[in-house]
Amino acid sequence: MSKKVLILSGSPRRGGNSELLCDEFARGAREAGNEVETVRVADKKIGYCSACYYCQNSGGVCAKKDDMPEILQKMIDADVIVLASPVYFYSIDAQLKTLIDRTVARWTEVKDKEFYYVVTCADTERVSAERTVECFRGYADCVEGAKEMGVIYGVGVYEKGKVKDTPAFKEAYRMGRGV
Repeated sequence: MSKKVLILSGSPRRGGNSELLCDEFARGAREAGNEVETVRVADKKIGYCSACYYCQNSGGVCAKKDDMPEILQKMIDADVIVLASPVYFYSIDAQLKTLIDRTVARWTEVKDKEFYYVVTCADTERVSAERTVECFRGYADCVEGAKEMGVIYGVGVYEKGKVKDTPAFKEAYRMGRGV
């Protein structure tokens, strides 16, 4: 059965290692017959949540007028969500964190999702990426019926394109094929 796959690519660096892994995941998922869409979060206008809770009294409509409502609807409609981020000071980058925080407007509607996580870092040790993965898991813990399906660790990569020479590159394609 074909699934709707939404890839949320958090890297601000166009053509960077995180994005390359997302592209390979998408290629595999498409070849397996799934519908795939990638959102480059850095290309979208997404304001910070200001905790005004306007959304709580307006049927999930946020007071901020930006690109987030469209992305949030895509998250609600997806069967699979891929969260991808480079490691920034042992955590996810600001662009993806802002998006995650803004799901508060309709967070209870994001449910029954399969999650994949893509993490890249310059450090060669996977342990350096674990806090970033824990941030993803923290979000998924708030999603009713969430299932973690896989983690792709692109470690030891900093220069653009270096991830192509790592096992993570093949792993991204393989995981995408397995959706």
